[in-house]
Amino acid sequence: MATERLDRTRVARTALRLLNEVGLDGLTLRAIAKELDVKAPALYWHFKDKQALLDEMATEMLRRMAADILEAEPPADWREGLAAAMRGLREHLLRYRDGAKVYSGTRFTDASYAGPMEAQLRMLTGAGFTPGAAARAWLTAYSYTIGFVIEEQAMGPDAATGAEGYDLAARAERLADYPLAAAAGEEMFRGHDAGFEAGWGRWWRGSNRCCWRGSGGPLPLPVRAPADKPQPSATRFRRRALRTTLRTVAFRGTGMPPGSPSTVSRRRLK
Repeated sequence: MATERLDRTRVARTALRLLNEVGLDGLTLRAIAKELDVKAPALYWHFKDKQALLDEMATEMLRRMAADILEAEPPADWREGLAAAMRGLREHLLRYRDGAKVYSGTRFTDASYAGPMEAQLRMLTGAGFTPGAAARAWLTAYSYTIGFVIEEQAMGPDAATGAEGYDLAARAERLADYPLAAAAGEEMFRGHDAGFEAGWGRWWRGSNRCCWRGSGGPLPLPVRAPADKPQPSATRFRRRALRTTLRTVAFRGTGMPPGSPSTVSRRRLK
């Protein structure tokens, strides 16, 4: 009986299967080698360290994800298209214990990511986004999704393993002197599907579309002129003289200088 060839893909798939049993902290090259019935040094022929293995695992996750994304019919509306892509990303990450931690911060080992990314950026530019604005909108949505799933999987319940997750009763007991913080646990650590949709909706409604489209990104904050920037001296002094004259006329006869508490109160009462 021929022995199955050991290559990077086989190792990554075995590691993903083992990930659901032991989690990221328990996933070692030695454990993977035992699962493959080989000696640990055999894996170093393909991966110089654990990070290189995580890069290949993330790439394998992406390959599986890309197949689903490219087969799906893209929605006509760019908002729903971007939301559908992020929902799909979250769904795939939840298939693996600590999936978001494995996926984030890795370097893909091939161009599997390029097809889905190109399709999403083309959808945004087709809707009027500049290439820079499309990239920023996509990255913001992607970062929200990755961060949400990292926290979701850390606190549970874990969809991949069925683990119960954070003990809210014990948390509430610890926070008995902080009733609002204690009550927030139910909203923060349960109902993750609704929480993801609520966070996504609030973020997107708060991002004015006109700030993304055609501008290269959100509108910048006004820039204050440098303090030492010179101004025309004649204009400055004419404006100052005019303000002084108007204030003098306005408060003549009050017996109090402009800006005193009594005159300020009197102005507010009128």
